[in-house]
Amino acid sequence: MPKPWKSILQKLDGQRWLLPQDYKPGMRVPGLIYASEEMLGIIGEDQAIEQVANVAFLPGIVKYSMAMPDIHWGYGFPIGGVAAMRLDDGVVSPGGVGFDINCGTRVIRTDLTEEEVRPVLREIVNQVFRDVPSGIGGSGQVRVSGRQIDDVLVRGAQWAVAQGYGWPEDVEAIEGRGALAGADPDKVSRRAKERGGPQLGTLGSGNHFLEVQVVEAVFQPEAAAAMGISGPGQVLVFVHCGSRGLGHQTCQDFLDRMEEASGRYGIELPDKQLACAPVRSAEGQDYLGAMTAAANFAFCNRQLITHWTRLAFQRVLGRDARADLGMFVVYDVAHNIAKIERHRVDGHEMELCVHRKGATRAFPPGHPDVPARYQKTGQPVLVPGDMGRYSYICVGTEQAMAETWGSSCHGAGRVQSRHAAKRMLKGVDIAQRLLDRGIYVRAQDRSLLAEEASEAYKDVAMVIDVLDEAGIAKKVCRMRPIGVVKG
Repeated sequence: MPKPWKSILQKLDGQRWLLPQDYKPGMRVPGLIYASEEMLGIIGEDQAIEQVANVAFLPGIVKYSMAMPDIHWGYGFPIGGVAAMRLDDGVVSPGGVGFDINCGTRVIRTDLTEEEVRPVLREIVNQVFRDVPSGIGGSGQVRVSGRQIDDVLVRGAQWAVAQGYGWPEDVEAIEGRGALAGADPDKVSRRAKERGGPQLGTLGSGNHFLEVQVVEAVFQPEAAAAMGISGPGQVLVFVHCGSRGLGHQTCQDFLDRMEEASGRYGIELPDKQLACAPVRSAEGQDYLGAMTAAANFAFCNRQLITHWTRLAFQRVLGRDARADLGMFVVYDVAHNIAKIERHRVDGHEMELCVHRKGATRAFPPGHPDVPARYQKTGQPVLVPGDMGRYSYICVGTEQAMAETWGSSCHGAGRVQSRHAAKRMLKGVDIAQRLLDRGIYVRAQDRSLLAEEASEAYKDVAMVIDVLDEAGIAKKVCRMRPIGVVKG
């Protein structure tokens, strides 16, 4: 029976709800949930808000345990959760990052219009489907092993570009230039490297996708222009995937170790899935080194997918991806990660370990970590919806920096489990239903499309409206899918 959350939470305004610190003895800070009143009923149907309270138990947590409006039940932390910890007395928790380390998104702009692409849409989607392997397991076109994979774990997307899989300017449009500092390949297990090595350049399964999209509306022309987006009708490519088996195994490797460390350091937790270790401990530093390496693997993975996608468009259209099609990267951002960042706390600057799980960075104009071409507009925030509706690009704000550690949502957020969605849509041909609406889908297993149908997700427009009205992320443009590749 769902709890009566509306009677427990304190409404601060139309987008913010406070979970009082006295809701559970042991909470070190209150919870702060971003949601409309309408969305709150959906959010309260699972254990996600309870998880917001549980995260507030973690040592060193600062200000709030936060939840974005796409929040839903996850492992330890809710998906859509954000929490920052002090370095001196705080902890790092693999549950605050998740199994798919640096699951993230990338958008590629083109000079193409929907009118040009429609006649060859099936050919383009089919070619991408052939060139970018997807599904559980999956094996890519690039083989790395031994020292090579260690180079990938340190250099990330920069390794791929150096090997000829991309253009030098690609890395300028990636969070951390596609190679986060502090990666330690020696902390990534042999098993993780064995799992990940064959999967470089592959899409994965579940909610991972590659979509051919069309710009439907532009809300901020100046910010859109900085991204190379001119207006409605323009074709973009939206990629969503992560670190594949390497990231999953890396998380798994550290969970038992963190559970033992929690006990040894005397950290009392309401949920063992929040197992953690002090940031400055050997266990904490080892995890951060391995996690950062896995994040760099994911940046490299999306870079390789970009390369094969460009070649697929070239093959079908007979036009050069750079000179004729203008297939430049708009941005690439992680949404499952823990990072050491400088933020202001009660008027003082300090370094914090910011956990973003199913949440994405949303840095404001003028921030030194924002690429030069976005200094006036703010960092692009890439927010996928579902394959039957739409996605958004937003920009980060000063309000986000002051309030959410420069964080925003990462997507629509599930409202139904995969099993529930499959039960509800049993017998429905999702691919045909989408085709009837002009969306062509290729998937490794069509029967699994029900798991990713629109009914399984919140309407991402509602999520975006909450954050736009709260001043956390300002919407720039909305896109709708016309071609989808799913694992």
